[in-house]
Amino acid sequence: MKTRRRPYAEQRPQDLGGGVWSVPVPIPGNPLGYTLVYAVESPKGPVLIDAGWNHPDAWEALSGGLVELGLDVSAVRGVVVTHFHPDHAGLAGQVREVSGAWIAMHEADAALVRMINEYEAGAQAELQADMLRRAGADPAEAAQAVGERPAPPAQPDRVLRDGDLVDLPGRKLRALHTPGHTPGHICLHLEDADRLFTGDHVLPDITPHVGIYPYDRDDIDPLGDFLDSLDRVGDLGPLDALPAHEWIFPDVAARAVQIRHHHEEKLERLRALLAQRPQPLTIWEVASMMTWNRPWEDLAPVLKGMAAGEAAAHLRTLEARGLISRVTGVEPVRFHALDS
Repeated sequence: MKTRRRPYAEQRPQDLGGGVWSVPVPIPGNPLGYTLVYAVESPKGPVLIDAGWNHPDAWEALSGGLVELGLDVSAVRGVVVTHFHPDHAGLAGQVREVSGAWIAMHEADAALVRMINEYEAGAQAELQADMLRRAGADPAEAAQAVGERPAPPAQPDRVLRDGDLVDLPGRKLRALHTPGHTPGHICLHLEDADRLFTGDHVLPDITPHVGIYPYDRDDIDPLGDFLDSLDRVGDLGPLDALPAHEWIFPDVAARAVQIRHHHEEKLERLRALLAQRPQPLTIWEVASMMTWNRPWEDLAPVLKGMAAGEAAAHLRTLEARGLISRVTGVEPVRFHALDS
């Protein structure tokens, strides 16, 4: 089944067959519109894959959508969170309060949730602003680009690792660690039905944000991890994909190849851009020269911050491949191309 993305107002809960249902849950004020929350049947109650944004309208849509499908949120056995972002994990705590359900996510994202819950909002804003300044943003831009902090997600009761089976009696739902969008992002392979819940890892039309935070880290390579994860998904073959946004689509392997190609082209353009410049560039300067879905000067400050994170991830992958180098001992950090 394939359903093109329509405005949230036109979305309805759906029975997808084989004991799988989808419920569109709105994301207030976000151009994505909604998160597709899935419910998977089991003899001991349905398990949700993601839960949606923590907002009264989202809760009404989730609980009411389950009722429309003949389910009840109070009967939910568990919530598997594909990653810790608020449009996926936000309502998991409320589902647990109502039903007693467990919450599970990958151990890497569970660690991030612990850290987020320990940080005070003011301290997090100060950290963000400093990170932006070290990337090359001037202090005024850095202050404007600090985003508003959503409510921290609920701490999970259970952690998942690559290859683990989810506690879903009568079914085989296996976690596949697919880092990149977040360190602990997982896809979920419903092996008894040859379906793959892809979260934000593989979407049918857009590509997920892959950034590096703080921007100047040199000990991780999230885009490299993401590209490797695309290859792992491709190895599963032409499964039907059930993503968290947009629409359901066939042949996840083919789409994974397209996304990898998109990033490889972007990496090559970025390497060429640096090779043409006589002086090393800051992350902020690189981001301002890259192609986004609208001109750099038209991007809202928070979106410029996200663009800088994505620029940093691409720079780090080129650095890991030995194609560019960072200038050490300077702040903000700067990058230059190496001779071919």
